[in-house]
Amino acid sequence: MTHHKANEILDIARSAIQTEADALLKIKSGLGADFVAAVETILASKGKVIMTGMGKSGLIARKIAATLASTGTPSFYLHPGEAFHGDLGMISKDDIIIALSYSGETDEVLKIVPFIHDNGNTLISMTGKPESALAKNSDIHLDVSVDHEACILHLAPTTSTTAQLAMGDAIACALMKMRNFTSNDFARLHPGGSLGRRLLMTVGNVMRKNDLPVVSEDCKATEMIHAISQGGLGLIVICRSEEILGIITDGDIRRAMERRQAEFFDIKPMDIATPSPKMIRPEAKLIEAEKMMTRHKVNSLLVVDEHEHLVGVIQIYDIKL
Repeated sequence: MTHHKANEILDIARSAIQTEADALLKIKSGLGADFVAAVETILASKGKVIMTGMGKSGLIARKIAATLASTGTPSFYLHPGEAFHGDLGMISKDDIIIALSYSGETDEVLKIVPFIHDNGNTLISMTGKPESALAKNSDIHLDVSVDHEACILHLAPTTSTTAQLAMGDAIACALMKMRNFTSNDFARLHPGGSLGRRLLMTVGNVMRKNDLPVVSEDCKATEMIHAISQGGLGLIVICRSEEILGIITDGDIRRAMERRQAEFFDIKPMDIATPSPKMIRPEAKLIEAEKMMTRHKVNSLLVVDEHEHLVGVIQIYDIKL
């Protein structure tokens, strides 16, 4: 590819992104009483938020529904065509409808407006045409008008769908704040996610508890090396009966070999061990273990019971899957 061609491609891409960025700033400056009314109406509702829209607006409506549902506002997407042919029964009296149509004249959406009014639901619309039929027949209208589509023919919905998406995210964020929605709430709705896992699962769920690399305080250097290799955790724990005396990492072993050289094979475990290693209980949440490791700059914690007897080992790699 020629240098000229590459520059042309990048110029078009930068222009598209700039067009969308400019549109978002315009929408930001236009936020006002209608947006506040939309958020307060949703907050006061005992029902769900039902998103609807056709085509690319429908795709954005689906995404907004998913974002709302995952951030504490029960929501789902209803296809306007399907709604008109039987799915209107999914709308209950307390539900709020948010309809997306950039033109505000989409037939399939307009056809369900009379039912929404008859059913007593609040209708919030998101259009780029404040004078459109949908905007005028809504209880609340959110203006997402843009000056130009990023599409070089100014035809394909590009900037306009970005504007709808951003407005949906703004609603979700405002609702989260007003509901005091926390990371713990998010975790409950996303138990399979990384954050959810760290907030909900306990140290006991993931710790290594079998074949722990434990050695006695009179263990020989060669036995220490063998135990650390066999253990597969990069460490060994020195115990006197049930009492934990210290911890030795493979780094401790390497440093001792460099420093002591010929004398290395005469050393005792407690000569190079870290006494009072960091400990955690099995019922602690993974996020607590992660915070403790970060605070103390360690990669491993010893898991102990109420008597401070060793029951497992947890490492940063067990948490950050």
